Amino acid sequence: MRNAMTRSPHLFQRALLLTATLILASCGAPETGGAGADSGTAADAPGSAATGGGESGGGESGEVSYLAERIIVGDGGVLEPGRLVVRDGMITAVDSSTTGAGRSVELSGMTIMPTLVDAHVHLSTTRAGILEDLRQRASVGVSAALSLGADGPDVPLDIREEEIPGAARYLSAGRGITAPEPGRNDVPHWVTSEAEARQAVRDEAARNVDFIKVWVDDRNGQYDKLSEALYSAIIDEAHANGLPAIAHIFALEDGKGLLRAGIDAFAHGVRERDIDAEFIALAQARPEVVLVPNLPARGMPSDLGWLDGILAADQLDALAANNVANPETQEFFGIQARNLARLNEAGMTIAMGTDGNVFWAPHVEMEDMVIAGISPDERIVAASKISAELLGLDDTGVLEPGRRADFIVLGSDPLDDITNTRDIVDVYLTGARVAR
Repeated sequence: MRNAMTRSPHLFQRALLLTATLILASCGAPETGGAGADSGTAADAPGSAATGGGESGGGESGEVSYLAERIIVGDGGVLEPGRLVVRDGMITAVDSSTTGAGRSVELSGMTIMPTLVDAHVHLSTTRAGILEDLRQRASVGVSAALSLGADGPDVPLDIREEEIPGAARYLSAGRGITAPEPGRNDVPHWVTSEAEARQAVRDEAARNVDFIKVWVDDRNGQYDKLSEALYSAIIDEAHANGLPAIAHIFALEDGKGLLRAGIDAFAHGVRERDIDAEFIALAQARPEVVLVPNLPARGMPSDLGWLDGILAADQLDALAANNVANPETQEFFGIQARNLARLNEAGMTIAMGTDGNVFWAPHVEMEDMVIAGISPDERIVAASKISAELLGLDDTGVLEPGRRADFIVLGSDPLDDITNTRDIVDVYLTGARVAR
């Protein structure tokens, strides 16, 4: 079951995303989307800095009311019409009033939704690269991202403590932990004993990381995978240091073992085969465990037109070259889509993550998850509220009073079609419009 044919669709996806990442190296932030209805003056139109108080800076000191056709709250609720009131970068009211408090911004026909949180990425490793990654993510409505396990000792994790205007927030799992993988990647801790495993956790805890990442995978039979005894020690030591543990998996039996060992989250779903009743029962016995599925490429041609204006023509051409039907890839996607749908139906908590370092990938992942059988409203909750909760961010992810004014203005309704999350008019972080 676990052979090169099974693996290659995932490698195809990673190659496609790597191509996108490489061609984006010299690419600036995307340009702004369209403008919306005026609220009395041209300066108040969506797409204008006047709608949020200065571009990529602090929000206005006065009160601003955004009056939209609908507000998707992020917890499953929807207001039609909706009013979002912001003061000093924080939300002060969310309701169905059609009367503005303070200065009003009319968003006729538009939808407001929370920003997205990406719970599985691998960002650049230099300060300049990380900042560019975070700004690019903010430009497409991502307000926070967790870099999951490839941040070596020279990566400037202190960026996490900075409030960077116009940029997503940065979280990190530092260096993950795995069995030795010579010739593949020497950034993670390689451990072969319980003592080494526990010391690796303590070393990362000393860096004040946000998660402990563990890989349990033999990489298509190339290596001995981390044993149950070792990953159990890693999880135990993580918890002893007050840190959640998140696991990269591939095989069904490893997923079961990690659930029994107390894992807090999965960075992938089971990918080698369809899950069984035992796995579902183990997951239901641990309702606090979060799945970040990170679906692979679907193996079907998809619409790339929405990236026009975000990517240059030559970059789109590079993506289009791989945008073809692939039955093998379709089969690989089908396994993971079925597993996700079954776990969602069984009540497992689902978040959102994309792997790799492609800033616009969350919008693709959201479509993939809907195709897998997750409804658009569930998908938005997963990509906002649940992902924020997984990352310990209690000030974003839901549009409610007392939280940061992190929201996206869309020209169309993503509850009708999840790909409408790409129809971005404006993005606001702490009440300030992001320069796009």
